[in-house]
Amino acid sequence: MKILFMGTPEFAIPSLEAILSSSHEIVGVITQPDRLGARGKKIISSPVKVFALENNLPLFQFEKINTELDTIKALKANIAVTAAYGQILSTDLINSFEKGIINVHASILPRYRGASPVQCALLNGDDELGVSIMQTVKEVDAGDVWAIEKYTPNPLNNAVECLDELSILGAKVLITVLNEIEKGETKPVKQDASKATFCKKIEKEDGFIDFNESAQRIINKVRAYTPWPSVYFDSKYGKIKLLKAKVADIEDTKSECGEVLEASKKGLIIACATGAIEVLFMQGEGAKSMKATDFLLGKPFEKGEIINK
Repeated sequence: MKILFMGTPEFAIPSLEAILSSSHEIVGVITQPDRLGARGKKIISSPVKVFALENNLPLFQFEKINTELDTIKALKANIAVTAAYGQILSTDLINSFEKGIINVHASILPRYRGASPVQCALLNGDDELGVSIMQTVKEVDAGDVWAIEKYTPNPLNNAVECLDELSILGAKVLITVLNEIEKGETKPVKQDASKATFCKKIEKEDGFIDFNESAQRIINKVRAYTPWPSVYFDSKYGKIKLLKAKVADIEDTKSECGEVLEASKKGLIIACATGAIEVLFMQGEGAKSMKATDFLLGKPFEKGEIINK
């Protein structure tokens, strides 16, 4: 089949690469326009743009894709594939393809519709993550599902690490689905809308650690919000980011929330409302990421002191 691909971040690359290596033909790649970097000087191109140029693929960057219908129709694609493209597609655009548009979505639909499904799953403490290949419709992530693949991530992996793994998983199942669509031998399955859940917009303040929460809840936040918006607590050394942590193997019911239970070569352990967390990697303001034990060599905490009191 002739395929038009739409994607922007690193998550989309394995899917684009898989199509390029398949029997299908890529007639065009659409990605978001270049943007100015954080300081407004350096121009940043999307990973998908870089990949497309390196592989001599026809590239398009539209500020408003829905106004470019004639250009898109001229490519004569049978089907379009999206993977974290970043713009809402109109009904006219969706209907302009003979076989519609399918999307690679990083959740086990109908759970976690929306833009941050992996973060939501990690925040909720899900043991299992997955990727769905679905038919695109006007309503967000509500289309019929062609396939779902699941996996169990490493319990320390954060959202970015999980997304990397899901992108590879999604690329594999995508090619299977495209081959099935071409043959016309299977049909997608309608979602059970009654089981749908939606991801809320992530805000910077969501990353603040309140040690009045349970240890497991804080670990879930570390996994979900690393590296953005980043998980942190305020201390005598300023803002400290927690990059990796686990529930400490310790029984403690008498300590105060935020109390430092251990700060030595054995590590950094902080009491929570229920249980305690063991900090594995952390980062001070203007500093590099480092092991908690190395951090303590230069900026020690005292056993018994209270953080965020």
